[in-house]
Amino acid sequence: MQTVKTNLKKKKIQVSVIGSSDPDPKFLPLAREVGRAIAVRGAVLICGGLGGIMGAAAQGAKEKGGLTVGILPDYNKESANPFIEIVVPTGLGHARNILVVASGDLVVALPGSHGTRSEIAIALKLGRPVIGVRAWSDVSGLRCVNSVEELGKELMHYF
Repeated sequence: MQTVKTNLKKKKIQVSVIGSSDPDPKFLPLAREVGRAIAVRGAVLICGGLGGIMGAAAQGAKEKGGLTVGILPDYNKESANPFIEIVVPTGLGHARNILVVASGDLVVALPGSHGTRSEIAIALKLGRPVIGVRAWSDVSGLRCVNSVEELGKELMHYF
């Protein structure tokens, strides 16, 4: 009997990026840089698929040829930001936050509000590593960094 060998590719690391859908505009360049940092490492960027931090991070990832996935709160694929390549319309509203963080091998948290804080809590409960970028230093259980350069060093632990 002949043995069939399969050449299985190693699965890509999936990084969930979370943050405000209505951020202070000063954080949008940071989110774009985060997206770029994820893409240049060959990881898939997963987010909530809408605007704000999500849109800027997805834009940065696309600028570097990265794959982006948006897990939407509604059923309307058209509500995804233009930088989302794979759209997952859920109709789950805020409950889709669970899917966003559960889909990542790790989570990068940028500035946000109650929704972002809930995603951090869910990620920690699921045992996902969470890296806060210039935010969330008051939350125990996550690693905080102050720059994209520091984030890059932290990401190296997962690649």
